[in-house]
Amino acid sequence: MSTVLRNFLELSYSELEELNLEAKEQRRNRVAADVIQEARLKYLTDTPGIKAVTVMFSDLEGRLHMLDYDKKFLLKSWDNLTFDGSSIRGFTAQRESDLRLALDWSAFYWAPSDVFGAGKVLVFGEVIDKGGAPYSADIRGLLKQFSNKLHAEHGYTLNAANEIEGFLFEGADAERCFHDTGDFKYVNTGGYYHSLPGDPLRTFIDTAAEVQRAMGFENEKDHPEVAPSQFEINYSYGEVVAAADQIQLYKLICRQIATQMGMTASFLPKPVVGVNGSGMHTNISISKNKKNLFWDANGEEKISKFAWQFVDRILTHGNDICLLLNASVNSYRRLDPHFEAPNQIKASATDRGSMVRIPIGNEKSARVEVRSVGPDANPYMVLYSVFKSGLHGDTAKIKNLRQAERYLPDNIYTALEGFRDSKWTTELLGEDVKARYADLKQASADRCPRLLGTIVKAPEVQFHHDVYNQLLWGQF
Repeated sequence: MSTVLRNFLELSYSELEELNLEAKEQRRNRVAADVIQEARLKYLTDTPGIKAVTVMFSDLEGRLHMLDYDKKFLLKSWDNLTFDGSSIRGFTAQRESDLRLALDWSAFYWAPSDVFGAGKVLVFGEVIDKGGAPYSADIRGLLKQFSNKLHAEHGYTLNAANEIEGFLFEGADAERCFHDTGDFKYVNTGGYYHSLPGDPLRTFIDTAAEVQRAMGFENEKDHPEVAPSQFEINYSYGEVVAAADQIQLYKLICRQIATQMGMTASFLPKPVVGVNGSGMHTNISISKNKKNLFWDANGEEKISKFAWQFVDRILTHGNDICLLLNASVNSYRRLDPHFEAPNQIKASATDRGSMVRIPIGNEKSARVEVRSVGPDANPYMVLYSVFKSGLHGDTAKIKNLRQAERYLPDNIYTALEGFRDSKWTTELLGEDVKARYADLKQASADRCPRLLGTIVKAPEVQFHHDVYNQLLWGQF
């Protein structure tokens, strides 16, 4: 259909980057919510080329949901946006279905029109219950409350940067068609850092990186990963809620670009047997008055005692929160030590099989890296559980805690058992939300073979049976 007569907003990538970086700086500086709200409403009112506002929120398992509101309607009704919560997994029952969306005006994005459509802007929403309180199963809201409280009481800023790996497969609906094809086809068979200019994987990475740059991600590096057709596009750290939002946008951008190229970006942790799986290495630090509290030039591995105490609490609660970091049956196929998988509950500066690694850093970049995270986990749940455990958790009285021979579960049933039995996860989520989450994961587990093992040995069978079950039931 011709678009000659249309005049919807279309901005260049450089204009988009400038707007998004300005909004990001306002968010980083914690500009007052009412000031941001007034500015955004004025912008929408004064900009005729905008036709719709895409409001985004995530369910309990981390799936991103999007609703497009006509701009004129939203300007009149932005303070009373309702939706049916009973249609969202892990949210309300049918008898109590109505929920509201409050707009987090600081989490506002201008998106490229060639990817998201002309005349649209994006904003993240906060789920509100009928009484007007933050909804308990909206983990983004829970993370934001936690972050704001720590900043108000201690001056802490929680920082995170995530290295999100994925696979690029042939076909626009490769995951949904898996039950027909029985396999995934690589678009590239190169290796780590190796991809020729112009080949499908390199073109995909370049295009996705351009979109991220335009949306204010502040890119660092991008490259093919170890496995064939595997990719990683790195970007700068951010305040914890903004960092989790960027994970959702990263996956959305990759999926959209891949679809436009007739391919599929997959964030299953272990879709293919015999090659490295995909992780979401989570780099975290805490700052106060712009000083990195994890740095100590004279400390062990040049991180502070405060940072090591944080690490010790993560190791203590490793089994408790494993289900939050590795949320699918397929995640436990990835925790295979033969493929650099971090399944050991220990900390190390060098051993990539450790749950926690201490990367080389300086005063600005000193951090700890939680490696045992699957890319299909709820990013808000991951960051909330890691930061709260590291700051407020217990420290186990285990001899040589940082190097003890302890391992994460190798199957979701063991992880579920540890999650259900843990007092700490009740403190993290509350009894109601904890039970809802566990029930969702139990149902997912029960649809898959329990004792499949890590590798299907028959040479003609190259993929995990649980991949089929998870794709069939929308668990990707």
